[in-house]
Amino acid sequence: MTDKNASGVQVPDDLAQVGFVFGAYGVAGWVRVRPFSEDADALLSVKTWWLDKPGLRDVEVKQCKLHGGDVVAQLAGVTDRDMAEALKGAAVSVPRSRFPALSDDEFYWTELIGLDVENLQGEHLGTVTDMMSNGPQSILRIQPATNPESDAAAKAKPEVVAQERLIPFVEAFVIKVDKAAKKITVDWGLDY
Repeated sequence: MTDKNASGVQVPDDLAQVGFVFGAYGVAGWVRVRPFSEDADALLSVKTWWLDKPGLRDVEVKQCKLHGGDVVAQLAGVTDRDMAEALKGAAVSVPRSRFPALSDDEFYWTELIGLDVENLQGEHLGTVTDMMSNGPQSILRIQPATNPESDAAAKAKPEVVAQERLIPFVEAFVIKVDKAAKKITVDWGLDY
């Protein structure tokens, strides 16, 4: 615990954003949250969320449930639709230490962001900057690495360089995730 919020409550140092308030739900002050995970386990299992609107603060979750692909929740102190609408766009975070445990072959998106990606040939493809879902699967969003030594060569012989790589996070392409080494090994070529 490092900082305190405006009310003097300790802010956990392992906060991870797990979604955002998408709008109001109904007229009784419930909020609709768009989770970053399809199953929304972290949102559904933790009874205190941290919202960053109007300032970073902890909020007690009185009730929450899945509704379509979203989570709807009744938060303490939010008693009408106008109050719920005022939270639209707020980031919803929970302490990483409160996430439900996963099996060895499962990962939270927040665990993958920042990992280096290397292919089977040992070529560095870049770093995971974000994750997204296309419905049936999650997708790694990778910012390609820039090599200062190759910049001079690139100017002499211009070639197309990917602005971003999108690799489906499925067994066919993702060979190994090594959180300790901060590396993901994929079956993916530089020219894909």
